Amino acid sequence: MLKKPTLNTSFVENYRPISLLPFIAKTLERAVFNQVTSFLSLNNQLDVNQSGFKKGHSTETALLSVTEALRIAKAASKSSLLILLDLSAAFDTVNHQILMSSLSSLGITGTSLDWFESYLTGRSFKVAWRGEVSRAHQLTTGVPQGSVLGPLLFSIYTTSLGHIIQAHGFSYHCYADDTQLFLSFQPDDPTVAARVSSCLADISTWMKEHHLQLNLAKTELLVLPANPSLQHDFTIQLDSSSITPSRSVRNLGVTFDDQLTFTDHISKTARSCRFALHNIRKIRPFLTEHATQLLVQALVISRLDYCNALLAGLPACATKPLQMIQNAAARLVFNEPKRAHVTPLLISLHWLPLAARIKFKALTLAYRSITGSAPSYLHSLLRAYIPTRRLRSINKRLKERERA
Repeated sequence: MLKKPTLNTSFVENYRPISLLPFIAKTLERAVFNQVTSFLSLNNQLDVNQSGFKKGHSTETALLSVTEALRIAKAASKSSLLILLDLSAAFDTVNHQILMSSLSSLGITGTSLDWFESYLTGRSFKVAWRGEVSRAHQLTTGVPQGSVLGPLLFSIYTTSLGHIIQAHGFSYHCYADDTQLFLSFQPDDPTVAARVSSCLADISTWMKEHHLQLNLAKTELLVLPANPSLQHDFTIQLDSSSITPSRSVRNLGVTFDDQLTFTDHISKTARSCRFALHNIRKIRPFLTEHATQLLVQALVISRLDYCNALLAGLPACATKPLQMIQNAAARLVFNEPKRAHVTPLLISLHWLPLAARIKFKALTLAYRSITGSAPSYLHSLLRAYIPTRRLRSINKRLKERERA
């Protein structure tokens, strides 16, 4: 199927294979997924920096970890760079023999390993093109896209990649097949470009050994200077390809800019929300108040809430466009005019204002980190608050964000 409706239908790389899986198969996969995940967690075999399809983990927690690392580096007067790796058809090129070897090394042996071999083999595929369907061909590589076990198996397959990245002094975070590398350095460090090239060369070699393809044409580089007046001129050379820095990159649905102001992300979110509100407004005369509220919450409020913890600490003027979107959404639900007072409407809808929503999300993540239900990499961002003198609140386990 075409990845996006706007892509050119003439190019094969714009299509994504979809596995047709029966419902009962997914039910069985879910049972296996739970057992394998539990086994790997108990034996500490899962990559801590892999957030894809893990309980309590999300794109927001992954991005929050990366963002906080970049902010801490900036506060310490260090520059940083963020590299977003792109893999070509990652799920489709997984080598079954290497995957089976990886499962065995993690302690999955005997009947369990035989089950996975049976699960992976015996699959076939067909190609449909302009009304014609090809004959069936056997699939000898890959994990089924759309399956329950596919992302977990891919995560296991790429576990050893983290060691390659860390060997070069880089930090990293993964979400399924989306891998991001980041490095903080002194602004006058002349070795950074060479270190990046060396790291990417080793990653590319690892990819080839594991039958994966690093797509350098779509790999993005974002350089975050220690201060706005500082400019870094990086061009990373690898084989015959070069990677030049961008002013902004799209990372797991959030647009990062080189100053971490999230201005581009806020403007893009506001634009998409306005478009959704415009379409809902067209059909508002035919909708009940309750139906309008459901539509607005699904198409607008959900976008405002997506990864909004990253916006914590920004000035009110920066997030004002999103607050205006929420105000317009509340007025649309009650069919009120543009200048109607919005506070009573928000109270009636039980919607917190935007600044309060951001604070609520941050506090929720902090509470989850304290209670152990959040990813371990978030817990490391918090430290116990120890007052200089004895207070009545000393036993309330208050925490503060670890910021320089």
